[in-house]
Amino acid sequence: MPKNFGSTLIKLAIGSLLLGMLLSAFSISPRELLNDLGGTAQAIFEAIASMIEWSVEYILLGAVVIVPIWLIMFAWGKFRGK
Repeated sequence: MPKNFGSTLIKLAIGSLLLGMLLSAFSISPRELLNDLGGTAQAIFEAIASMIEWSVEYILLGAVVIVPIWLIMFAWGKFRGK
């Protein structure tokens, strides 16, 4: 719990009021926001999954070149006594 609970509560109320007014200006209701929450979470998950799917191909492509070079440099260092 925060040290000054009353002050924190007032700040949260003012922030909520300002955000509520802003959302109301864009005609967003609490009911719409809660109904779309599941869809929003799913959209976020799908975006992250597609980003990972896109990046894995390029990581593997780069690893085909980088990993053998790293292994050669590592072995070279071990043979030289470093």
